[in-house]
Amino acid sequence: MVKILRDIRVVEMGTYITGPAAAMQLGDLGADVIKVERPGEGDPFRAFKGGLYSPHYQTYNRNKRSIALDTKSPEDLAVFHELVRGADVFIQNFRPGVAEKLGAGEAELRALNPRLVYCAISGFGTSGPARDRPAYDTVAQAASGYLRLVTPPTNPRVIGPAIADAVTGQYAALGILAALVERAETGAGRRLDVSMLEAMTHFNLDSFTHYYSVGEIMGPLSRPVVSQSYTFECADGKWIAIHLSSPTKFWNGLLEATGQAALADDPRFSERLERIRHQDDLIEILTPVFKTATRDTWCARLLAAEVPHSPAYDSNEALEDPQAKHLQLAVTAEHPQMGTFTTVRPPYGFDGAIDRDVRPPPTLDEHGAEIRAEVRAAIARRVAE
Repeated sequence: MVKILRDIRVVEMGTYITGPAAAMQLGDLGADVIKVERPGEGDPFRAFKGGLYSPHYQTYNRNKRSIALDTKSPEDLAVFHELVRGADVFIQNFRPGVAEKLGAGEAELRALNPRLVYCAISGFGTSGPARDRPAYDTVAQAASGYLRLVTPPTNPRVIGPAIADAVTGQYAALGILAALVERAETGAGRRLDVSMLEAMTHFNLDSFTHYYSVGEIMGPLSRPVVSQSYTFECADGKWIAIHLSSPTKFWNGLLEATGQAALADDPRFSERLERIRHQDDLIEILTPVFKTATRDTWCARLLAAEVPHSPAYDSNEALEDPQAKHLQLAVTAEHPQMGTFTTVRPPYGFDGAIDRDVRPPPTLDEHGAEIRAEVRAAIARRVAE
């Protein structure tokens, strides 16, 4: 087991994705993450599909302990504040001003613990005309210019996972780690502000660089055309993805694997810039070709020709791939009430060792009694000192 952050305690008062995702990243690295939730209902993501243990909630809340606290209650507020006294990191993703109403504002917590790294995640930032606007994943994708890059050119609609939420959580975790490194030298904490808008505009950096460098406004096909990326349906209804990039050898390998050597003499495909200009023509030619054989057959042919490719897996297939199995990406754990929990392990390997030990997402207040006992012990030690 590799628990790099085993001596770090995180108190998370997060809901939905951004805050919980940031805390989960730290928990995956070994931090003791205490999730503070509302009594009775907890994180709103718990009940997204009925009950209080939805797959949405499970995704971002492994490697944590849960305690239910109503911080409007003096008794529970005292427990919460004691947790903060012994914490290294505090994470919240409320709209600006809400944390203060819950007894979790920076000034209040900083007075209790000057070493605290206080992370506040928002939609649009802590100031400015959009400060108080509600923000969810699609809103942040749109505001950052990212959504237009993944909207299908035909039959436009919002597609894909909640990438803005997850990305913001990762940026928050990265900023927290930087603040912890600095604190090791200075002894002082920091306030870290991360908004979904800022995170996604940084994530969308390539698009802005193209605009400011050459005046190009990128669209959903801009990168796939230049990178010569393709996806084709095979005879068995399964899909395959190919990325040729710029080396000529990959183009030649594709012609070899597909039996389309004659295309090398076609002026539309004779060199890379022409292939970029005529990508639609190439797709039209290759689409029926790939429907003549199964995905496994095409993978074998492309592999033999050293063409960068992969089966375009669905979630029920990806972790069954031999390489995924070799890397032991799928991990399981048993929850005493909820049964078997299966997830994907953290992607890190330290000194050749991976961490397959995972704590299942907690039920609401699962560790309440345990954490309260720790709080009482901490108070007793402080009084003794």
